[in-house]
Parts: sequence; structure tokens; C-alpha cells
Amino acid sequence: MTRISRRGLLAVLGTLPLATPAALAVTRTQDPADERLMLWPDRPPGAPDRLPEVRIEQKSQDPAVPVRWLSGIDRPWLSVRRPARPNGAAVIVMPGGGYGFLSWDREGEEQARWLTDRGMTVFILAYRLPGEGWRDRAHVPLADAQRAIRRVRGTAGRFGIDPGRVAVLGFSAGGHLAASLATRHDEPVYRPVDAQDRLSARPDAAGLIYPVVSMAAPFTHRGSREALLGEAASQVDRLAASVETRVTESTPPCFLLHAADDRVVPIANSLALYERLLAAGRPAEFHGYDKGGHGFALRLPDALPASRWPDLFAAFLERWIGALPAAR
Repeated sequence: MTRISRRGLLAVLGTLPLATPAALAVTRTQDPADERLMLWPDRPPGAPDRLPEVRIEQKSQDPAVPVRWLSGIDRPWLSVRRPARPNGAAVIVMPGGGYGFLSWDREGEEQARWLTDRGMTVFILAYRLPGEGWRDRAHVPLADAQRAIRRVRGTAGRFGIDPGRVAVLGFSAGGHLAASLATRHDEPVYRPVDAQDRLSARPDAAGLIYPVVSMAAPFTHRGSREALLGEAASQVDRLAASVETRVTESTPPCFLLHAADDRVVPIANSLALYERLLAAGRPAEFHGYDKGGHGFALRLPDALPASRWPDLFAAFLERWIGALPAAR
């Protein structure tokens, strides 16, 4: 495992702009491919006296296939990935990592590539991790997710996207965050900071890939629960953070994907949410497979049927937000 210092981070990802109102504009870092949209005009809500320090851990031994884990997100941002032929739709990608890190390449950059190939503008969300000193830790990731979709809608004209065609795609704990946004988009979890906070935080569709769902049921992912809520969280708090208990008539269409042999986040998580969505009469698709395990993202062998999930999700997006292939 290679730990990269903050100086190394700046060389890899570029220098983060200072958190001033000007930083809310679209900015470019030292890497011309990394266009960023900062979430907050100043220190994020609930900031500790000393902000965490951004870190990257490189988990891959193959430089051609990076597997970076990000943590210490001090001032959260959206990394913008633009398609060659935009079709007006946008997807906010939320990497997983058990609320303890962000799986930036496997569940971020790699997803952005196939989505932009289909004409969608992609925003990879670098959200804060709740166990890094933030006050009101249970709401920290959700605050960033709500603010992210409002920022995307508030700058839609700049990116050539339709503010009514914005989906989210989350993996594992990022799936919990995407599902929390889908079910708690109108819950006030931070004090408004500007006019963009009057915009809706409801996604138009949600893709949930091997998601953490329940924080209270026996099949919960304990690591995600403790990272989000702390080890001493009450049953009331655990139920409040359990997505299956928060489905309402305003929950957007949801796409769920899970493997039965997932030994990290049991498939019962997706099944519990799917059952609640059906009971509430909400549009939902569930795709379950016998093989795949956890954290497979785009790296399953072609022989496994679950490897074809991007085509299924693209069809889902076409149905609900009109994410048609880019014009040629």
C-alpha cells in the first residue's frame, strides 16, 4: 500500500481552490482533465476547528489500472467529466467505501467513462466522510449529496444539461447515500447558503449498485453503520438512517443491482428496499444474480451475466430521463 502525502495529492489531483464565493465557479486544477465544481462557498457545515487532510492510497500494483482510495475530504467537490456529444442528461456518481474512504477509480472514474461514452455529463462526488471530526456526523454525506444536486441544477446551463434530467448512481455505501438522497431529498439537513439551495434536491432517477440499505436490520453492513452513526448510535438513529424506512410517494424511480454471493453487503439490503418501493407503488427495477460478490463495479468477467448491468442501467435511464445515445 502506498500512502500519498498532501503534496503528492496536489500533484495528482491538482490544487484545491480556496473555499471562497469565487471558488463556486467551475474551476480547473493542474490536471486539465479534472474540472471541478466546489460544493460550498466557505467551510462546509459542521466543520471542525481543524479540517481533515486529503489523502490518497494507491491500492493497485499496476500503474495502468489505478485503484485510488480518497479520504480526508476537507472541502467537497464534484469532478466534471464531459461527453464528446452531450445529450442533455447528467449523472452524479457516488463512490463507495463504507463511509471510511471513496473508491475513486473503480466506482468513480471508470463509471464516468462509459457514461460519457453514452452522451451523459458526469459529476463524481467527493463527499465528506462522517467519522473525520464533523459535527452532526450522520447528516454530513447527505448534506453534501443534497448540495451536489442543487449545484448541478444551478449550473445546468453552463454544462448544457437539462435540470430535469439528473440521475444519481451509487455503489455500496455510496449506494446508501444515493438512496438516502432519493428518499430524504427534502429533509433539511443543513442551513441554506445561497439561492441554489431553493432548488430541488430530488434526483430524477437513482441507480443503486450492491447498496447498503438498512442500518438497523441484522443484515446491515456494520462498518458503514459505525462510520456513519458511531458505535453507540441508538436504535432510533439506526432506523432513521435505514433507507427502507424512508420510502415515500416522492421517491424517484430506482434501479437496484445485487449479487446473491455478496458476503460484505448481503443481498437482503436490496430486497428490503425493493419490497418497500413496491409496497409504496414506486417505480423500481431489481436485478439479482447468483455470482458477482461485492465491489465488482465494471470488473466482472464477461461470462458472468451481472457484467452486463451497464446496458440495463442505460435502458433504465433512457426510460426515466431520456438519456438517449448521443447524436452522431
